[in-house]
Amino acid sequence: IGQELPLIQRIMNKMEVENSSFNAYKKLLLHPLKYRLFLLSRLPLVFFTGTRIREITTEQSVVSVKYKWLNQNPFHSLYFAVLAMAAELSTGALCMGFIYKQEPSISMLIVKLEAEFLKKATGTILFKCDDGNRIHQTIEQAIISGESQSIRCTSTGYNEKNEVVAVFNVEWSFKVKRK
Repeated sequence: IGQELPLIQRIMNKMEVENSSFNAYKKLLLHPLKYRLFLLSRLPLVFFTGTRIREITTEQSVVSVKYKWLNQNPFHSLYFAVLAMAAELSTGALCMGFIYKQEPSISMLIVKLEAEFLKKATGTILFKCDDGNRIHQTIEQAIISGESQSIRCTSTGYNEKNEVVAVFNVEWSFKVKRK
């Protein structure tokens, strides 16, 4: 048991560092001005569609997008690409939270996207991803193995009546960056 204590302590210390990094990332992401500046500089289309992160924890994220003139299709609903941006952001925000200030640095890339549209998307749509724990495990596996690791994340879009309007499966790949 004496040898197990240092290992447990190292694991606990790593978890504290990861949580503080995730919390620092979350603080930046939820800061209204810093979030908008980030979007404008790195994801301008997301900025102009009005997509917003409503909630983010290590377990889940919730992203909203509202139907408006700029993001409509000819059928008076949200354009599918806008829905895809919001769904991708709900998964990608979680991924970025776990690689933020990570040593060694991790790269991430979408390798596959699947979508199913179930209802007309009007009003405000909330996309929810509950894959935070699985994402974290996949990133840890990429670090341990030194090999690229992939995960399929699900983001489900709900309308204001809590009806499912779309389901997106986004496959992310993670790899340790070589120096």
